[in-house]
Amino acid sequence: MLIQSTLPRVTKPIRSQFERQVQAIQGDVLRMGALVEQSCRYAHAALFNRDLSVVDTLSRQDKQIDQFYKQIEVQCLQLIALQSPVAGDLRLIGTLMQLIRDLERIGDYAEDIGEVAVKLFPYPVASYMPKIEHMSELCQSMLALSLSALTQLDAKVGLQVKVEDDAVDDCYENLYGVLASQSATGSTEPLLLSMLVIRSLERMADHATNIGQRVAFIVTGQR
Repeated sequence: MLIQSTLPRVTKPIRSQFERQVQAIQGDVLRMGALVEQSCRYAHAALFNRDLSVVDTLSRQDKQIDQFYKQIEVQCLQLIALQSPVAGDLRLIGTLMQLIRDLERIGDYAEDIGEVAVKLFPYPVASYMPKIEHMSELCQSMLALSLSALTQLDAKVGLQVKVEDDAVDDCYENLYGVLASQSATGSTEPLLLSMLVIRSLERMADHATNIGQRVAFIVTGQR
C-alpha cells in the first residue's frame, strides 16, 4: 500500500508528473522498509533459533537495502534540483532522505546480529538469552509500528513509537547489569558478543523511534 500523498491536487501536467515521481519514491521507501523488517526477522531467527542458514541471506539482503538507499537518495536529489518543490513538498522529500538513512542503519545492525549469531553458535545457550530475545521482539514491534505510521502517514502512531522505546531502554539497562555482573566468571567472548547484540538492538530501537518522529514531522511540520 502506498503512502497517502499529502500533496495538493493540481491539474497542471508538470504537477501531475511531480506527484507521480514522489509516489514512486514513496513506494521504494516502503519496499526498502519491508526488506529491513524481514532482515530483522532473519537476524532474530539466526540468534535465537540458531538458524544459521539465514545468515547468507541477511548479507545479500543488506546489499539490496544499501542499493535502495543510494537509489532513493539520488531520486530525491534529482527531484529537488529539477522540480523546485514548494515548502511542503520539500519537507516530505527531505524527511524521506533522512528516514531511509534510519532504515539503512537498522539493516546494518540486523546483519551484525547475524554475524554475532555465527560466533555464538559453538557456545551453550546462556540463561540471559530469553531476556535478549524479548528485547529483540520489542524492537521488531517498534519497527513494524514505525512502518505502519509511514504507510498511513499517521503522526499519532509515529509518536507512539517513542513510548515503546522506553521499554527497550529498560531492557538494555537491565541486561547490561546482568552481563557486567557475569564478566568475572567463565569465557568472556559470549558476554562481549551479547553486549554487542543488546547495543545493536538499542540502536535499532532508536532508529525506529527516529522514523516515527520523522513521519510526524512530515504530517504536522512540527518537531
